[in-house]
Amino acid sequence: YLAVRGKGNPNEENGEYKNSIGLLYSIAFTLKMSYKGDQKIAGYFEYVVPPLEGFWWQAGVEGIDYTQKDELNFISLIRLPDFVTRADFDWAVEEAAQKKKADFSKVEFFTYEEGICVQCMHMGSYDEEPATVVAMHEFARQNGYVPDITDTRYHHEIYLSDPRKCDVSKLKTVVRHPIKKKEGKIMVDSRCGLHCIGC
Repeated sequence: YLAVRGKGNPNEENGEYKNSIGLLYSIAFTLKMSYKGDQKIAGYFEYVVPPLEGFWWQAGVEGIDYTQKDELNFISLIRLPDFVTRADFDWAVEEAAQKKKADFSKVEFFTYEEGICVQCMHMGSYDEEPATVVAMHEFARQNGYVPDITDTRYHHEIYLSDPRKCDVSKLKTVVRHPIKKKEGKIMVDSRCGLHCIGC
Protein backbone atom coordinates (compact mmCIF):
# COMPACT_ATOMS: atom_id res chain seq x y z
CA TYR A 1 0.00 0.00 0.00
CA LEU A 2 0.72 3.69 -0.11
CA ALA A 3 -0.08 4.90 3.41
CA VAL A 4 -0.30 8.09 5.46
CA ARG A 5 -0.88 8.13 9.23
CA GLY A 6 -2.71 10.80 11.18
CA LYS A 7 -5.30 11.75 13.77
CA GLY A 8 -8.45 13.82 13.97
CA ASN A 9 -11.95 14.31 12.65
CA PRO A 10 -12.08 13.13 9.01
CA ASN A 11 -14.71 15.81 8.27
CA GLU A 12 -12.40 18.70 9.23
CA GLU A 13 -11.91 20.78 6.10
CA ASN A 14 -8.13 21.22 6.29
CA GLY A 15 -7.47 18.41 8.74
CA GLU A 16 -4.87 15.68 8.58
CA TYR A 17 -7.23 13.16 7.02
CA LYS A 18 -8.23 15.23 4.00
CA ASN A 19 -4.61 16.28 3.50
CA SER A 20 -3.55 12.61 3.57
CA ILE A 21 -5.84 11.84 0.64
CA GLY A 22 -4.14 14.43 -1.57
CA LEU A 23 -0.72 13.03 -0.70
CA LEU A 24 -1.76 9.47 -1.51
CA TYR A 25 -3.33 10.25 -4.87
CA SER A 26 -0.35 12.33 -5.97
CA ILE A 27 1.98 9.35 -5.51
CA ALA A 28 -0.58 6.85 -6.85
CA PHE A 29 -0.95 8.74 -10.12
CA THR A 30 2.78 9.39 -10.41
CA LEU A 31 3.25 5.61 -10.42
CA LYS A 32 0.29 4.98 -12.71
CA MET A 33 1.50 7.48 -15.31
CA SER A 34 5.20 6.51 -15.07
CA TYR A 35 5.04 4.67 -18.40
CA LYS A 36 4.69 8.03 -20.19
CA GLY A 37 8.10 9.18 -18.98
CA ASP A 38 11.63 7.86 -18.67
CA GLN A 39 10.97 5.74 -15.58
CA LYS A 40 10.34 2.15 -16.59
CA ILE A 41 8.87 -0.11 -13.91
CA ALA A 42 9.59 -3.81 -14.41
CA GLY A 43 6.41 -5.77 -15.10
CA TYR A 44 4.32 -2.61 -15.49
CA PHE A 45 0.90 -2.78 -17.13
CA GLU A 46 -1.76 -0.07 -17.33
CA TYR A 47 -4.19 -0.27 -14.41
CA VAL A 48 -6.94 1.57 -12.58
CA VAL A 49 -5.87 3.15 -9.29
CA PRO A 50 -7.62 1.12 -6.55
CA PRO A 51 -10.11 2.77 -4.19
CA LEU A 52 -9.14 4.70 -1.10
CA GLU A 53 -9.10 2.65 2.12
CA GLY A 54 -8.69 3.44 5.79
CA PHE A 55 -7.73 1.78 9.06
CA TRP A 56 -9.36 3.50 12.06
CA TRP A 57 -9.00 3.22 15.83
CA GLN A 58 -9.25 5.18 19.09
CA ALA A 59 -7.08 4.78 22.16
CA GLY A 60 -8.85 2.78 24.85
CA VAL A 61 -11.91 2.06 22.70
CA GLU A 62 -12.90 -1.34 21.36
CA GLY A 63 -14.19 -0.67 17.86
CA ILE A 64 -15.15 2.91 16.96
CA ASP A 65 -17.00 5.58 18.97
CA TYR A 66 -18.59 7.65 16.19
CA THR A 67 -19.46 10.46 18.63
CA GLN A 68 -15.75 11.11 19.36
CA LYS A 69 -14.35 11.74 15.87
CA ASP A 70 -11.66 14.12 17.08
CA GLU A 71 -10.06 11.13 18.84
CA LEU A 72 -9.84 8.98 15.72
CA ASN A 73 -6.46 7.69 14.61
CA PHE A 74 -6.14 6.57 11.01
CA ILE A 75 -3.94 5.11 8.34
CA SER A 76 -5.15 6.20 4.90
CA LEU A 77 -4.29 3.67 2.19
CA ILE A 78 -4.24 3.04 -1.53
CA ARG A 79 -3.30 -0.44 -2.65
CA LEU A 80 -0.37 -0.82 -5.02
CA PRO A 81 0.01 -3.31 -7.87
CA ASP A 82 2.36 -6.16 -6.97
CA PHE A 83 4.96 -5.00 -9.50
CA VAL A 84 5.61 -1.73 -7.62
CA THR A 85 8.79 -2.12 -5.54
CA ARG A 86 10.21 0.03 -2.75
CA ALA A 87 12.63 1.52 -5.28
CA ASP A 88 9.72 2.47 -7.56
CA PHE A 89 7.95 4.05 -4.59
CA ASP A 90 11.06 6.06 -3.65
CA TRP A 91 11.30 7.32 -7.23
CA ALA A 92 7.62 8.36 -7.23
CA VAL A 93 7.96 10.30 -3.98
CA GLU A 94 10.99 12.19 -5.30
CA GLU A 95 9.31 12.79 -8.67
CA ALA A 96 6.10 14.12 -7.10
CA ALA A 97 8.04 16.36 -4.71
CA GLN A 98 9.98 17.93 -7.59
CA LYS A 99 6.96 18.42 -9.85
CA LYS A 100 4.51 19.66 -7.21
CA LYS A 101 7.03 21.46 -4.97
CA ALA A 102 5.47 19.73 -1.97
CA ASP A 103 6.55 17.52 0.93
CA PHE A 104 5.58 13.86 0.56
CA SER A 105 7.68 12.54 3.43
CA LYS A 106 4.55 11.37 5.30
CA VAL A 107 3.75 8.81 2.60
CA GLU A 108 4.91 5.27 3.47
CA PHE A 109 5.50 2.10 1.48
CA PHE A 110 3.32 -0.09 3.70
CA THR A 111 2.88 -3.86 3.86
CA TYR A 112 0.11 -5.36 5.95
CA GLU A 113 -0.94 -8.95 6.69
CA GLU A 114 -4.62 -8.58 7.53
CA GLY A 115 -5.52 -12.15 8.41
CA ILE A 116 -9.00 -13.63 8.57
CA CYS A 117 -11.84 -11.09 8.58
CA VAL A 118 -15.58 -10.63 8.26
CA GLN A 119 -16.81 -7.92 5.91
CA CYS A 120 -20.03 -6.37 4.62
CA MET A 121 -21.09 -3.79 2.06
CA HIS A 122 -22.48 -0.84 4.03
CA MET A 123 -24.93 1.40 2.18
CA GLY A 124 -25.48 4.95 3.39
CA SER A 125 -23.94 7.35 5.89
CA TYR A 126 -20.71 6.49 7.66
CA ASP A 127 -22.47 7.43 10.93
CA GLU A 128 -24.88 4.52 10.38
CA GLU A 129 -22.10 1.92 10.25
CA PRO A 130 -22.63 0.66 13.83
CA ALA A 131 -25.72 -1.29 12.77
CA THR A 132 -23.73 -2.96 10.00
CA VAL A 133 -20.92 -3.77 12.43
CA VAL A 134 -23.40 -5.40 14.85
CA ALA A 135 -24.71 -7.60 12.02
CA MET A 136 -21.15 -8.54 10.99
CA HIS A 137 -20.19 -9.53 14.51
CA GLU A 138 -23.35 -11.57 14.94
CA PHE A 139 -22.65 -13.38 11.67
CA ALA A 140 -19.10 -14.10 12.84
CA ARG A 141 -20.32 -15.51 16.18
CA GLN A 142 -22.86 -17.73 14.43
CA ASN A 143 -19.95 -19.20 12.49
CA GLY A 144 -17.65 -19.81 15.46
CA TYR A 145 -15.64 -16.57 15.40
CA VAL A 146 -15.35 -13.48 17.58
CA PRO A 147 -14.12 -9.94 16.79
CA ASP A 148 -10.35 -9.50 17.13
CA ILE A 149 -9.71 -5.76 16.92
CA THR A 150 -6.36 -5.01 18.60
CA ASP A 151 -3.62 -2.40 18.46
CA THR A 152 -2.39 -4.06 15.24
CA ARG A 153 -5.70 -5.27 13.73
CA TYR A 154 -8.03 -2.43 12.81
CA HIS A 155 -11.52 -1.37 11.81
CA HIS A 156 -11.06 -1.27 8.02
CA GLU A 157 -13.08 0.67 5.47
CA ILE A 158 -12.85 0.55 1.65
CA TYR A 159 -14.55 3.49 -0.06
CA LEU A 160 -16.31 2.58 -3.30
CA SER A 161 -18.11 5.93 -3.61
CA ASP A 162 -16.90 9.54 -3.68
CA PRO A 163 -18.86 11.47 -1.02
CA ARG A 164 -18.30 14.69 -3.01
CA LYS A 165 -20.23 13.27 -5.97
CA CYS A 166 -22.73 10.87 -4.40
CA ASP A 167 -25.85 11.31 -2.29
CA VAL A 168 -25.07 10.15 1.25
CA SER A 169 -27.84 7.53 1.10
CA LYS A 170 -26.08 5.85 -1.84
CA LEU A 171 -22.56 5.72 -0.42
CA LYS A 172 -21.00 2.27 -0.72
CA THR A 173 -18.38 1.33 1.86
CA VAL A 174 -16.93 -2.12 2.49
CA VAL A 175 -16.54 -2.50 6.25
CA ARG A 176 -14.07 -5.18 7.31
CA HIS A 177 -13.26 -6.39 10.83
CA PRO A 178 -10.59 -8.87 11.96
CA ILE A 179 -11.89 -11.99 13.66
CA LYS A 180 -10.48 -15.10 15.32
CA LYS A 181 -11.79 -18.55 16.17
CA LYS A 182 -13.92 -18.58 19.29
CA GLU A 183 -12.11 -20.25 22.17
CA GLY A 184 -13.84 -23.13 23.86
CA LYS A 185 -14.08 -26.86 24.05
CA ILE A 186 -14.58 -28.64 20.72
CA MET A 187 -17.56 -30.98 20.91
CA VAL A 188 -19.08 -33.43 18.45
CA ASP A 189 -22.84 -33.18 18.07
CA SER A 190 -24.07 -36.79 18.05
CA ARG A 191 -27.11 -35.79 16.01
CA CYS A 192 -25.19 -34.51 12.99
CA GLY A 193 -21.53 -35.40 13.57
CA LEU A 194 -20.44 -31.78 13.24
CA HIS A 195 -17.53 -30.45 15.30
CA CYS A 196 -18.81 -27.43 17.25
CA ILE A 197 -17.28 -24.94 19.65
CA GLY A 198 -18.90 -25.00 23.07
CA CYS A 199 -19.43 -22.09 25.41
